[in-house]
Order: sequence, then structure tokens, then C-alpha cells
Amino acid sequence: MDERLRRDPGRRLTVDQAADQLGISMDAMRARVKRGTVATEREGGRVYVLLDTAQDTAQDAPHTDRTAELIATLQKQLEAEREANRENRRIIAALTSRIPAIEAPQEPPEPPQTAPEEPERAEPRSDVPGAQEGVQRPWWRRVFGG
Repeated sequence: MDERLRRDPGRRLTVDQAADQLGISMDAMRARVKRGTVATEREGGRVYVLLDTAQDTAQDAPHTDRTAELIATLQKQLEAEREANRENRRIIAALTSRIPAIEAPQEPPEPPQTAPEEPERAEPRSDVPGAQEGVQRPWWRRVFGG
């Protein structure tokens, strides 16, 4: 960039030059132009940004105050999250200490009890070799045989 433009307090720069001067992207500079937050001038279908160094520094001052406010807000949120995390750890510790009390017994389960069949409704059983009492053949054996 021309050194004369850097020293001139009331500069007329292209969007690219203004973005470079302010240390922002071209898209951010275009957004500022679109919102009208920077002074512009149109000439022959080209947009020029009018930068004033006093105006630029005045715009940055509220940003510093806002940064301190945002930092304070984030610190409060972080402390609230830490407190919630401590509470969750306490709950997990209490639940894991109760696991031995709620574990299933190590004894094998009892066989299911079946209701005695009524004699008048009993169906005759077939004496097919290999058929076991209470065991049903897999579906694929019933369909394909075997």
C-alpha cells in the first residue's frame, strides 16, 4: 500500500485496502459497507471507504469495555458449570456405591413354573424321536424339515 495513504488521516481506500488497514477480512469490510457502519463513496461503479483514524480508534474503545464484560459473564458461566459438574460427580459417586446392593444374585435362576394342564383340554403328544418335552424345534427346521 502507498505510504502516503497510511499517513493521511482522512483516507479514501478501496474495500480491499480498508480491510487490510483495519486488519479484517474483505467479507467483513463488505458487511460493514452494506450495513452503513463505515463512510463510503461511490465513483464510476467502484466503492471507496473513507477512513478517519480518529473515528477508527473511537470505534475500538467500546469494544475493550465490552470485552471485559464478556469475560466476566464467561467466568460466571464457567463457575456455574463447575458447580453442576461437582453435583453430577457427587450423584455418580452415591449411585456407584449402591451398585453392590442392587446387583443380581449369583444363584442360577429357578426354572419357570408351569401351570398344571387340565385333563379335559390336554392334547395327545406325538412320540416323534428326538422331540424333547418343552423344547420347540427352530422355525427353519419346521419349514425345511430335518
